[in-house]
Amino acid sequence: MSRSKSKPIAIVSGVAVVAVLAGVASYTATRPPSPGASGSSSLAEVSADPSAGVYAELEGYARRDASDKLALGRVDAPVVLIEYADFKCGYCGKFARDTEPVLVKKYVEKGVLRIEWRNFPIFGEESEAAARASWAAGQQGRFWEFHKAAYAEGAKEKGFGEERLAALAKEAGVPDLARFRQDRLGAVSREAVSVDRGQGYDLGVSSTPSFLINGRPIAGAQPLEAFTEAIETAAKAAPSKGASSKGAR
Repeated sequence: MSRSKSKPIAIVSGVAVVAVLAGVASYTATRPPSPGASGSSSLAEVSADPSAGVYAELEGYARRDASDKLALGRVDAPVVLIEYADFKCGYCGKFARDTEPVLVKKYVEKGVLRIEWRNFPIFGEESEAAARASWAAGQQGRFWEFHKAAYAEGAKEKGFGEERLAALAKEAGVPDLARFRQDRLGAVSREAVSVDRGQGYDLGVSSTPSFLINGRPIAGAQPLEAFTEAIETAAKAAPSKGASSKGAR
């Protein structure tokens, strides 16, 4: 279950610091780099100290819901990466194409990591439409296929109008396109996207992509090493979950 909007990030000591990491730092990390900048240094640098930059209260934002169709990996994985992203965001696409597949192969498939997607549309009507379409695809078990199609190189430049969304759903293998359209345009999809976006705003997210890894904010499409270090550090710090599995998606 998601956190209520009545319990915003103010419950965390040092709220201003968290807001900077999850919001302002995200803008800094996702804007075009200065000439000659390596991109490896940012406000979201990861420390080897398992407790550095980690806010225990933020771990509660992981839903760990076996019925979550916008999640990938075991519900009892020791590490949960929450991603707040927009389908019209170029840096989100870069993460989806270059970094996320590596994390899936290296950590999700081995039961170490669970990825939970949060729709955070901030670039207008087409962002909202794509977010709702992704949710609708998820209702037929094709969210990640839609995600891949929508983030393919050059996909966002084609826009996310009515016909384009239907084409993406077909490419993603959504079996019932009539139901897809009905779900996409329905009130339930609107509410689902609103809940995700509201959670992001509660956390201070103001740009995309932004991430939480077991309570550690990571801002922007950072180099792969920033994610692998954060995941491995979090896995070492996580309590043992035992050998039993609650299932996977």
